[in-house]
Amino acid sequence: MNNVTMSVQEQRIDDSAQQALAVTIYNDDLALVKDLRRLTLTLGENRLAWRNVSGRIRPETALLSETSGTLQVSLLEQNFDFDLLTPESLLRKYLGRRVQVIRTNDAGQRTMEEATVLATNEGVILRYADRIETGPVGHLAFPDLPADLRDQPTLVLHLEAAQAGAGTFELSYLTGGLSWRADYVADLSADGLTLDLSGWVTLTNGSGVAYRQARVQLVAGEINQVEMDTHDCFCDEPPPPCPMAGPPEEESLDEYHLYTLQRPTDILNNQTKQVALLSAPRVPLTRELLVRGDPYYYRSKSSDGWDKFPVESTLSFTNADGSLGIPLPKGVVRVYSKDRRGNAQFIGEDRIEHTPKHETVTLKLGESFDVRVRRKQTEFNKLSGTGPYNYAYEACL
Repeated sequence: MNNVTMSVQEQRIDDSAQQALAVTIYNDDLALVKDLRRLTLTLGENRLAWRNVSGRIRPETALLSETSGTLQVSLLEQNFDFDLLTPESLLRKYLGRRVQVIRTNDAGQRTMEEATVLATNEGVILRYADRIETGPVGHLAFPDLPADLRDQPTLVLHLEAAQAGAGTFELSYLTGGLSWRADYVADLSADGLTLDLSGWVTLTNGSGVAYRQARVQLVAGEINQVEMDTHDCFCDEPPPPCPMAGPPEEESLDEYHLYTLQRPTDILNNQTKQVALLSAPRVPLTRELLVRGDPYYYRSKSSDGWDKFPVESTLSFTNADGSLGIPLPKGVVRVYSKDRRGNAQFIGEDRIEHTPKHETVTLKLGESFDVRVRRKQTEFNKLSGTGPYNYAYEACL
């Protein structure tokens, strides 16, 4: 960092300057954060410490824009400071510098002695005026806090303003550590002809910071991302959904689908939150017992005996009409059926992929207990070809 950059006084930009916050979360550990804050700049060079950014920000994606149209600025450089303040990191910053060692005896009397930090690798080594010690007794006092040691992840922006004044700036960036998934519960009716389907989304925040009163949007679909090399990197039934002001609003977004929560919400760090997605009562369903044939069985002559095959119990319904008819994000559907006492019992689950409107959803619940299938090959003839993958044949069962 050059001397010109260091001579500019740093302006600390806290959450108190925040005007709005929006978070768009994708399926694959990816989110887009848009952080709007009100700033006051001086004429010429400014150094902004934009605090409380994601600890897993991808700095190369950061974009600062002035949205109020009152200031003209140009970005000179930016630095992501992720070396956070801890006793260990503070001590490392004082290698070769002097600290104070403070001791208190049994009578409550305090003594202070200065020493130089020689090493911190596998314990602390200090040089006093007349000796060198390891594992000092007492506690260490530091005269100041190093400028490059932050108490929270900070993006430092060095920019030049064509004029002084106040303006509104939006910092947008991509980050890891945020994800979402969809979960569904299907409750079968007593007659087995319909089901009540409920669904919610589960938001997980492991990005290192909290997002308070954020406008949250969710993107369903597979976003293509370029794989980065390691050296390119910086470093049973779920709980019920939280009460919200209604299910998310859904819309198309290019080749994906976008779900918008109807009111701002808090996503705290290291928190999982459930939000209602849909509630569809009395959805018509179809129950089937299904046997799947194995293609290899018909490519060669089999033994003369009978082969037993499992019979799958399946359930299907159409994503249309009533409270359905919206694109369903991929997720797990858990199915419950009531016993004779009216108690709900778990009878199986299956994963669905992203399902458009009017598509049929088919769930494999398990294998039938009472129904079994046997098959026996009665005739096999090779008609032509030279190998198992290019010859023609006929088989009779």
